[in-house]
Amino acid sequence: MNILLLSRYTRMGASSRLRTMQYLPALAREGLNVQVAPFFDDAHLRVLYSGQGVRRSISRYMLQRIGQMRQGPALDLIWLEKEALPWVPWLVERAFLPRGVPIVSDYDDAIFHRYDKHRLGAVRGVLGGKIGRVMAASALVTVGNSYLGNHARRAGAARVETVPTVVDLEAYQVRPGSVDENAQRIGWIGTPQTWHELAHPIHDILNPLLEEHRALFRAVGAGMQPEVRGTLEVLPWSEEAEVALIQSMDIGVMPLPDTPWARGKCGYKLIQYMACGLPVVASPVGVNRDIVEHGVNGFLAASEDGWREAIETLLGNADLRRRMGAAGRRRVEEQYSLQVWGPRVAQMLREVAEGNG
Repeated sequence: MNILLLSRYTRMGASSRLRTMQYLPALAREGLNVQVAPFFDDAHLRVLYSGQGVRRSISRYMLQRIGQMRQGPALDLIWLEKEALPWVPWLVERAFLPRGVPIVSDYDDAIFHRYDKHRLGAVRGVLGGKIGRVMAASALVTVGNSYLGNHARRAGAARVETVPTVVDLEAYQVRPGSVDENAQRIGWIGTPQTWHELAHPIHDILNPLLEEHRALFRAVGAGMQPEVRGTLEVLPWSEEAEVALIQSMDIGVMPLPDTPWARGKCGYKLIQYMACGLPVVASPVGVNRDIVEHGVNGFLAASEDGWREAIETLLGNADLRRRMGAAGRRRVEEQYSLQVWGPRVAQMLREVAEGNG
């Protein structure tokens, strides 16, 4: 059974690596042959993450993607991450996709708001309904949370399944050894863009508390070069070091504003932290409210005072951190692991390819 995966990025891009590519070994064991065809390459992502802005012309990537869509072996299924041709109307995109091949489209954020809430009316008019049309044309739409699923159903998708963004339990282990009470770290992981938009304000709020407790705020992926500024410790992200960096944290945080875009987030940071046995603190936005059991595996903090209270409670109680971390790990093992979801995703793809979806 041949599947063409039209991903947005290479493994360097978190959405592609986690939503599709990490499933490839499980799919191969089920007899599914997946040809991977990324839209953007690593060079694009390096420039994007450097904060220099994207300077390379997108036209080269467009032509490459059109070639990907028109070549290769006979296909049983197209596995599409979000859309095939960004910023191109659906009717044009549809013309380049192979006819008669069912589509499974996947969404881990509210990409439709990039179009339907764009500041330019022309963009909203031409592309505002595009992602809904992709969803409606798909035999199956997989989504990371109910906010995205509701959008797919309103768009007329024939079948919608919620598939959380998961971790591989073989890669994510609880941190060995005991907590170092003299060097506690509140940890966050993301990209330079999301650091400035989402997490940097929380560091500012917590800074006096961190100074009082002689703790650090470890921001993984907030910059391309390591540096320490006061209570802020910036470390570059890499796939190879990611788990070890999370294991070296004491508390994991995921601040979010209550916006339409943020409601489409899938809470993957929280799942990473919990898989490593960390207690978590998160904004009660979107799927965060489903992942975090307030008072059990972490805290939901809706205000600046709530954030300070939650962090201070955890910094001052090592036993509570261990108990919440253990509860979080159990939750990941039961609901958010590749071991649980690998066979399920393989079955969904097979059903669609065989016409039983």
